[in-house]
Amino acid sequence: MLDHYTTPGSSVELRDDQTIYSLLADRLDRTGADTVIAEKKLGPGRWANVTTGEFHRMVLSAARGLIALGIGKGDAVTIFSSTRLEWGVLDFALAAIGAVSVPIYDTDSASQAERIMNDADVKLAIADDRTRFDRLDSVKDHCPTLKQILMIEGNALGALEGLGVTVSDEELDERIASVHIDDLATIVYTSGSTGTPKGVELTHRNFVSVTIAASEALHEMITDDHPRLLLFLPLAHCFARFIQYASIASDDGVVGYLPDTKSLLPDLRSFEPTYLLGVPRVFEKVYNAASHKAGAGWKGRLFLRAAEAARDWSRKEQAGEKHTLSEIAEHAKYETLVYRTVRGALGPKIKYVACGGAPLSLDLAHFYNGIGLPMIQGYGMTETAAPFAATRVHDNVIGTVGQPAPGSSVRIAEDGELQVKGPNVFRGYHNLPEKTAEAFTADGWLRTGDLASIDDEGRITITGRIKDIIITAGGKNVSPIPLEEEIAKCPIVEHAVVVGDQRPFIGALVTLDPEALAVWLPAHGLSLDTPIDRLATNAAVRDEIQEYVDRANATVSRAESVRKFVVLDERLTQENKCLTPSLKVVRPAVNRVFADVIDKEIYTGKR
Repeated sequence: MLDHYTTPGSSVELRDDQTIYSLLADRLDRTGADTVIAEKKLGPGRWANVTTGEFHRMVLSAARGLIALGIGKGDAVTIFSSTRLEWGVLDFALAAIGAVSVPIYDTDSASQAERIMNDADVKLAIADDRTRFDRLDSVKDHCPTLKQILMIEGNALGALEGLGVTVSDEELDERIASVHIDDLATIVYTSGSTGTPKGVELTHRNFVSVTIAASEALHEMITDDHPRLLLFLPLAHCFARFIQYASIASDDGVVGYLPDTKSLLPDLRSFEPTYLLGVPRVFEKVYNAASHKAGAGWKGRLFLRAAEAARDWSRKEQAGEKHTLSEIAEHAKYETLVYRTVRGALGPKIKYVACGGAPLSLDLAHFYNGIGLPMIQGYGMTETAAPFAATRVHDNVIGTVGQPAPGSSVRIAEDGELQVKGPNVFRGYHNLPEKTAEAFTADGWLRTGDLASIDDEGRITITGRIKDIIITAGGKNVSPIPLEEEIAKCPIVEHAVVVGDQRPFIGALVTLDPEALAVWLPAHGLSLDTPIDRLATNAAVRDEIQEYVDRANATVSRAESVRKFVVLDERLTQENKCLTPSLKVVRPAVNRVFADVIDKEIYTGKR
């Protein structure tokens, strides 16, 4: 095992005038007449193609309008919207003129938006619809720097175009030329899984460098052979924003904007992506949907056998072992009966799936890999403009998050913490110099807060978080994530959260997955109408979960094992503050919201 690794750097030298906007301008010079964007229109399977030239014209039109509104270089502008074409237009327009974009998650409340806008001194806010416009309007009087709110569905882009006619070509060109690679591009507020969100200051260099590095390291997925990406993750998240830039920066990539996922599977089939970016929950839903469609009869049993065979096939490939003739024949049979259909649910041209934002279960990664869809897994933080490391198409070791991006370095500190350094590492937290100082070591490495190891090829394995370490009353240090991942493999479990800090033993809170229950309940003689509070105490439900708790316990010592678990009668959601907008579990919030359950149902009595 290594304690330090640097991936050979990209051969591309960045220029002072390279910016987020220049990624689009360079694409225009290469392929201005080709399609770069696909926008979903009303009606199933209807997509409107937008050429690079048309998209660029929309960007410059919005940029002129922003200048006419008085938005100067360095001024902060909020985008409060779902993922859509206009988000991309405004993002590039703000980058072009050197304004600072301050995205807000489309699920955020009025009070959350107020806090962000005041912290960043936002001058202009743009919401997509009436609901979000009203949220901003309700707090406008409490935001002294906020001068105006525009609404996309109220023709905001048209209004900007009208205003922009007063701005000359010379003035626009002068503003574009004034923007440099180390200028501040955006302030992104962390989703807050470990505390109050902080404003992460990211420069044009941060995003341009990671876009170029990723395109080099994952060219098979991002740039080669007419790539198509359907983007539905929130663009307020750096993960989605980076991949938008990478797609637009490629020679012929097409990005489709999908405002919501209500009809995700039909939209995937009609758009025909070649690769798909998601968080673990997305891929769990696809798997569960396939299982649900198979049902509980012979088709359901066939699916389960095929799924296990796919995982075995992947594990054997990962171990470098050859498949037997019978395994090859079985795989070919399941390819015809099952695998082709599952892949087809993601679109007829799908080649790769990429996952980040949270840990993905090994079983699920092996399943996708085994059915012929390499699961590229990545690791990063808002502070690294999202991706810092990723597995490669031809070096996709499941269980790791791959090597750092070209030109970046990682090391393991004495306490086991993963520390990183590279051109995509942020410059600091907005208005928080002390927090910024705490984030870096004396010699300039970013402290990630994650525990990890590095193998001899530089591949990183994340093993936990320093702040998540639970110390029992007996002094035993326990990393909860491996236990949670094992319990969450249970088909009816949506989330598992291990508890036990300063307690006599380790316990767990478990929530049920409604979609999986729709299949599981009838198969076990239970009504779909059974109330969730009754399911939480049902013997069959508990026995099913106990099997996976036992599996988790088999991987640790008794002092680290889960002695008692409680099935909650409600889910973890963004509304109860237990999930971030990127669907990460907020551990402190779970401990707070369910404090009575933890005290009275887990730690009452002795175990």
